[in-house]
Amino acid sequence: MAALAPALAAGSSLGALAVTFLKVGLVFFGGGFVLVPVLHHHLVTHLHWLTSREFIDGVAISNLTPGPIAVLATFAGYHLAGIPGALVATVALMTPAVVLMLFVTSQYERFRHDRRAQRLLAGLNPAIAGLILSTAFLLGGGVLTSWQRCLFGGVCLLILHRFHWPPIILLAIGALAGLAGFLP
Repeated sequence: MAALAPALAAGSSLGALAVTFLKVGLVFFGGGFVLVPVLHHHLVTHLHWLTSREFIDGVAISNLTPGPIAVLATFAGYHLAGIPGALVATVALMTPAVVLMLFVTSQYERFRHDRRAQRLLAGLNPAIAGLILSTAFLLGGGVLTSWQRCLFGGVCLLILHRFHWPPIILLAIGALAGLAGFLP
């Protein structure tokens, strides 16, 4: 019986991961950054699975790849339970979105000209914008801790808005500036 204890503990942590990421996956619409405040609440504030610093590092790392929020789920799952945790967290996060998209696409032609459906979607847009703004405040508060970082963030925002540079270039410049010690 004592030999089963680690397996049962691992199973319960994988179950907790699955339930947590299934719940988060249920609101996985409007783009990945809508989920950042939701993930922060679950992983940092409520469950204490990650520290704020680990969460911000996970967001930064995940933005170097396609599908950053799925990568953040993979990062958190791996952090908690290794490779099985990474797999469970990623699949659990994506499952509700896949099921929902299969349903929505099958019903698209039926509802595409329905005024109620159009009003529903019009109401989602400001909510999504608010969640994305919440993400900016959440991440900015933990990262913009010196005048150099604030200045760099402002310059990056200006470059993105005015010159439409690909974000990966700014991420690479930020990584190099951090390695060089320019961003304390």
